[in-house]
Amino acid sequence: MNEIIFFGRNQYPKLIKNEPNAITKPIQFENENENENENEKQIKQISSSYFSTIFLFKNGKATEYLQDSNQNPEKIQIENIQKVTVGDRNEAILTIEGNVFAKGKNINPKNPNEFINISSLIEDTNDRVIEDIVSGETSIYLLTSNQNAYGIGSNQYGQFGFDFETLQKTEKPILMMKNVSKIFSGNSSQSIFLLNSNQELFVCGDNFHSQLGLGKLIKEKRVEKLTKIQNIPKGKIIDIQSGYYHSIMLIENEDENPKRKLYSCGEPKFNGLYKMGKTREFTEIKSSLFENDDNILDISCGRSHILILTSNSKLIGFGNNSYDQLGIENTTYQFIPIQIELPKLRFNENISNYHISCGFNKSFLYYSPPSFSNIEEDLIKLFKRKEFCNISFKTKNGEIIEAHKLILKYRLNQNEIEIEKLKEIISNKSIQESNQIFEMIYSNRIINPKLYSEIKEIINSNEKIEETMKRIYLNENENEKDFIIERKEKQYKFPKLILIMRITDYSELSNKSFQIFEYWIYSNQIKDEIEITQEIIDEIQIGIDYFQLNQTNPNLFDLLINKFNNQN
Repeated sequence: MNEIIFFGRNQYPKLIKNEPNAITKPIQFENENENENENEKQIKQISSSYFSTIFLFKNGKATEYLQDSNQNPEKIQIENIQKVTVGDRNEAILTIEGNVFAKGKNINPKNPNEFINISSLIEDTNDRVIEDIVSGETSIYLLTSNQNAYGIGSNQYGQFGFDFETLQKTEKPILMMKNVSKIFSGNSSQSIFLLNSNQELFVCGDNFHSQLGLGKLIKEKRVEKLTKIQNIPKGKIIDIQSGYYHSIMLIENEDENPKRKLYSCGEPKFNGLYKMGKTREFTEIKSSLFENDDNILDISCGRSHILILTSNSKLIGFGNNSYDQLGIENTTYQFIPIQIELPKLRFNENISNYHISCGFNKSFLYYSPPSFSNIEEDLIKLFKRKEFCNISFKTKNGEIIEAHKLILKYRLNQNEIEIEKLKEIISNKSIQESNQIFEMIYSNRIINPKLYSEIKEIINSNEKIEETMKRIYLNENENEKDFIIERKEKQYKFPKLILIMRITDYSELSNKSFQIFEYWIYSNQIKDEIEITQEIIDEIQIGIDYFQLNQTNPNLFDLLINKFNNQN
């Protein structure tokens, strides 16, 4: 099932052939996708700007509408796509494997219509796995799995944090900032917002209209050095969207009943705060449309207009309506938020599964329910970080032993160099000797406070990952087992038991029972020297049920019973 609502400029590219160039009221959009079945037509994301629009489907494939109004949508010849982003002068595609393919005059001047792998151009080869991408008007920004932010394209407004005279443009990603948890920009913006793990917000780029929210003390029209915003509204930053004249910020408080508030800055025609004039700092937009029992689900920013979707199925807009991108007739500008009249939605009861996307001068509301693939992508993002990489050890007999770097790192309390030394030692051992080494490693400690706090920090740094972990690892879904995710012959594995034990402090198991569980996860064996008692068998049975391990192979409980019988 699928649904897309469209309004605004139906030109450059022309998306709906038999409709006028300006669609003044929201209408149903029938996508001309030639995929084989309905499941493959499920929309995952829409990204649009002035000259192009990309539709990403749940099956990881995408089509694009280009500037030529007579051209049918073209299939993008890249698979396993996770996210797309379109700027006024560029396009970028992030794959599930963490590669980024991009095209545009500022990216590939010789062949601007050809996608090239820009992530492979990062000089640090250990920093080429990409977690997120965002387009500006003439730039593309990358966030790596190591939490470093890069920029590529034009630096005309200093949007990479370098002055224009020193760096006018770059055709290779350039490092902008380290320790970044999120990146924000906009498809018509020449600005960038970088949020670090301490919820500190840094900005640079175009500030001609005070859209960076830096306040009255910053008078520069171009902020060519990353600058910290001093007065951020209290709460958790959910999203920031930037246009050509203004920026908006969605903040969630941390009360028991989270409520989201919207803040904006920039030119009064576009920022929703018309009566206040130009706003240099992020200021709350208050409206009767944001009722006490209503909450903001999604926001999107075009070049000069804003859309807001609320939990009460309201689509709200303000800003420029010159091309009917607000879906309101006979109005050039809408200075304050107004509700947009929508056709009857097919899935209105699941309004939280709708999303909005503003192009340069067009608008989309589309239905994209969550799927298992979304969970996989969030987990893969988590596993790509250095702490969670698998590490392979080859013995002298050529046998491969895989271990989790996270466990080695914290159990041995050693760095990457020491792990490489261990790898060298293992290579000279037999499989039996290697197992003995791992036995010593895995039984070294039980609860590590540093491991506990760092996993919590990693989970809390990404809202989707946090929700995923709660659903999977806190046993809310009985069908979820240990996770093994395969992508092109590569495995991502993380034991459910380990994470639960350290995050929830589950303490009903004795240390000996937990050691049995932990060692078995990695070796499918039980230590020979452990004496099995009836109490341990009872504890293991409880643990198997709690951790949903009863369908694994071999069955731990059967092994324990056999060992218990042999000992008695």
